[in-house]
Amino acid sequence: MAAAIRAALITVLIATSSGGCYLLQGAQGQLSLMSKREPIARVIDSASTPPALRTQLEAVTAIRDFASRQLGLPDNGSYRSYADVGRPYVVWNVVAAPEFSVDPKEWCYPVVGCVAYRGYFNEKRARRFGARLRRQGLDVTVGGVAAYSTLGHFNDPVLNTMMGWNDVELASIIFHELTHQLLYVPNDSSFNEALATTVEEEGVRRWLRARGREADLASHRVQQEHYSKVIDLLTATRTQLRAIYASGLAPQAMRDRKRAQFAALRASFDDLKAGWGGHAPFESWFSADINNAHLASIATYYRCVPGFERELQAVDGDLPAFYARVRQIAKLEQAKRDALVCGST
Repeated sequence: MAAAIRAALITVLIATSSGGCYLLQGAQGQLSLMSKREPIARVIDSASTPPALRTQLEAVTAIRDFASRQLGLPDNGSYRSYADVGRPYVVWNVVAAPEFSVDPKEWCYPVVGCVAYRGYFNEKRARRFGARLRRQGLDVTVGGVAAYSTLGHFNDPVLNTMMGWNDVELASIIFHELTHQLLYVPNDSSFNEALATTVEEEGVRRWLRARGREADLASHRVQQEHYSKVIDLLTATRTQLRAIYASGLAPQAMRDRKRAQFAALRASFDDLKAGWGGHAPFESWFSADINNAHLASIATYYRCVPGFERELQAVDGDLPAFYARVRQIAKLEQAKRDALVCGST
């Protein structure tokens, strides 16, 4: 999946219980979104549909069918409708972490459990909440998100916010979000996101092969190699910062070490970018300040991916067998799950 997109796509769940204002904006935003849905077939057949949009929605239809028929992902009404929300992002996510910690702050709700973000349908509200967290001394990132999932509680539509993507990126997000509908473990964002990322990547590879698009597959592999190198940089920085924060240094000394660590990360990123012709994953992050909250969100997605890849390889790529194995792992206590697929980082 394209680097900037996957980093941003933290799955947004509509909280069923929360502070009054947050609950209200979530309910209003969801109802507004659902009211805008139209069946994709109807949009494709409409004479008023722009050709570019029609082409994208035809690709979505083929991708959606492949997801259920070839990848064993849920065959339901999700991503079979289209909605134009009239803005560039559907929600804005707020992620926060303490000044001296790489672990994210969590918010807990019934049904979905604890998650490492809060999602807002209104950008001003998201930024206002982010500013409040900064005043509390937290590291914060606020970012627009082009797609989200309700875990199958609603038939999620494809959105206008996704229509600027190519078909590989569309396949990535559809495979990813449908995996959340296949299996979701409350209170374990790292498990959920890494599982969805693993299925997403395997799905994209199979989808491109099935269409004989070997050149696109080769290009995708190069992009993923670049992506992995940046992830490795971010993961190494997170590990180094964790050691610094646990060192017992005085606060100002710790701030100085933290600042130096992020400066080294930026320099390493610039070296990679230069070697790739001036383009690299996460450019939007590095164009502004990067902090603990950014590293926390990356860890949520990728810490457990190698473990899931091992599980998939252990069943020779048999997806039904993989899903069955993962469901068994999901029943374990979190410490045992972590030991099997997430390691100790």
